Amino acid sequence: MKKTNGIILVDKPVNYTSRDVVNVISKVVGTKKVGHTGTLDPLATGVMVVLFGKYTKLVEMLSSLDKEYIAEIKLGIETDTLDITGNVTKRKDFKISKEDILRVLDSFKGKYKMEVPKYSAIKVKGKKLYEYARNNEEVILPIKEVEIYDLELLEYKDGYIKFRAYVSKGTYIRSLIRDICKRLNTVGVMQELRRTKQGIFKIEDTNTIEDIRNNSFKIWDINDILDVLEYQLNEEEYLKVKNGSKIIILENSNYLLMKYLDKDIALYKKEDNYYKPFIML
Repeated sequence: MKKTNGIILVDKPVNYTSRDVVNVISKVVGTKKVGHTGTLDPLATGVMVVLFGKYTKLVEMLSSLDKEYIAEIKLGIETDTLDITGNVTKRKDFKISKEDILRVLDSFKGKYKMEVPKYSAIKVKGKKLYEYARNNEEVILPIKEVEIYDLELLEYKDGYIKFRAYVSKGTYIRSLIRDICKRLNTVGVMQELRRTKQGIFKIEDTNTIEDIRNNSFKIWDINDILDVLEYQLNEEEYLKVKNGSKIIILENSNYLLMKYLDKDIALYKKEDNYYKPFIML
């Protein structure tokens, strides 16, 4: 039977927008109720978590997961978009050693306040930042606190730096690259970006766009992504859960997937002695 709810992991190809990927999946699964848990720029590739049907209610929960990237910096130029696709706004010579890079990367570990890039979908006064940028309108760019768990230098040669970044949600790698270059006393832009991990989702678990178009792909369930215990409701319990009521169940799991007649009804979360609605399915 064709699934009406699920999670699909995609290896987003270069030059596809996140919306392009959603559109492909929407056509294949036969519903417009499709969402994803984190935009990737057209230049970027890698792990994209797409949900459809009632599982779109998990978007916010899964968007909060930490992410891992492999990024490459081109030194010596800066662009308006902070990546290689933009218009060059500055050029600067550089003389950087491997030791300089290791020192600077290490200095970013921990929490720091990052300026959001102007070419992004963050809204200010009801309008997306990239709309201000495209219209050449001045706007104060928001500052947000992010956390850098780890930065590892992978390669440095011929004016290019390749590194691995393990970061909290909301981290813009383009902005991180700008700030890294600033501490290296030069400028640089994002040349390449590949998301290799988001939470438990790894690049090796993804499907290609061709896999999806050919209907040859894996669909994940809630049980695959959460430490969740299934609970079969009796009729009385089902009526309470259907109405979104709290319910006392003698289990010790953080979450319970409430099922009735083998259908997913709701995901409940433990709170004190009760389980309360987390997501109604």
